[in-house]
Amino acid sequence: MIILVGLFSRTPKITDSKNDVKKFKEFKKLLKDKKYPEALKSGLSLLESVPHHHDALFMVGSIYYLKENYKTALLYLNRSLEIGEYDIDALLLKAYSHQKLSENKHAISCCDKIKEIDPKNKSVLQLLEQLDL
Repeated sequence: MIILVGLFSRTPKITDSKNDVKKFKEFKKLLKDKKYPEALKSGLSLLESVPHHHDALFMVGSIYYLKENYKTALLYLNRSLEIGEYDIDALLLKAYSHQKLSENKHAISCCDKIKEIDPKNKSVLQLLEQLDL
């Protein structure tokens, strides 16, 4: 007879949600105050304990975009969009990141998805004009 004692008795690690809320508020304040290096550090720390925090993923991606690190921005924006695939802000920033990397097909794909959600989005129309379409 095989006994599988430890296999079913393990409980997942529970994070302190109050602490995570506090970290997120601190992160937002740093970002609002335009203290980007500190905000990035805070956001990455938050994502270590809450890796699927949609807003934090978007905000970290935004910081990388501002730092002109577009490939890393795309990593975080893609993770954010896995959670909230209809997030127009994340889709738009992703489109701009692709544009900066001269990946126009990907930028157009993001624009098409935004147009499905919000056909009158002015930012998308302007971006498509910049892409000469």
